[in-house]
Amino acid sequence: MIRPSRPVRVLASALAAGTLLATAACTDESGGPEAVSISPAGERPPASASATPALTGAGAQAALITAADIEDNWQLATDAATWRNTMVVGKVDVADFLTAKSDAADCQRLLDGLYSDSLLGRATGASGLSGFTSEDARMLYQVGDYGSASMDATLAWLKTLPEKCNQFTATGKDGGKRTVQVASAQMPKSGDAREALTVTVKGTAEGQPATYTTDVAVLRIGASGAAVTNGSLSGVDHDSTALAVRNGAQRLKDVLSGKTPAPLPSQFD
Repeated sequence: MIRPSRPVRVLASALAAGTLLATAACTDESGGPEAVSISPAGERPPASASATPALTGAGAQAALITAADIEDNWQLATDAATWRNTMVVGKVDVADFLTAKSDAADCQRLLDGLYSDSLLGRATGASGLSGFTSEDARMLYQVGDYGSASMDATLAWLKTLPEKCNQFTATGKDGGKRTVQVASAQMPKSGDAREALTVTVKGTAEGQPATYTTDVAVLRIGASGAAVTNGSLSGVDHDSTALAVRNGAQRLKDVLSGKTPAPLPSQFD
């Protein structure tokens, strides 16, 4: 991709550098590296994964990744719950969808989900969220009990997006046009099922051309799920996304098995 930018441990895609990111009641910004085509996600195991215990509140917190899980110079953020990336705010131009206008609704759902950190829907049980920053990158990590059927439906929907939303335009609140590209992405074969995308949004920020790129990865273990969004205006560090997925899946698996996650991921043992 473009220059690997260090993401922050967060669950939703967020823009760093303060220019393209609006936190709760802050400024409007945008940006990120160019779109990146990545090979399709690995095959998904049967949806009939063995039943696992429900996630508790304490378990959800223990399952959250730490800075050690994504290496480099990621810093834990204290305001991750307020992050809002205005670069992904926009109304999808339905006219672009000449033969499949219904697909526009899926593309709109993607943009809305990225902005509100709600790609997994509403948790039916315990949930937790953590965020990390590194230079101009932000990573959001989310985990919770969403129900296996709901998680599988979300994963099936994500799998359709590289075709339905391969490239489209959206109009921002300022009337500016944004070009959005969605590509499949590779990720570790972690969990019972998983899907990953790389989303690129090209537009303007403060009157200057800007490109915002984010990895979106979702996995399921039993009835619990986790999501990672790792975005930046200067390119995505896919390795950090992969580490968050792999080590996050192991932490969640340990918690659901009644174990205490190791303080450091296995590669550091």
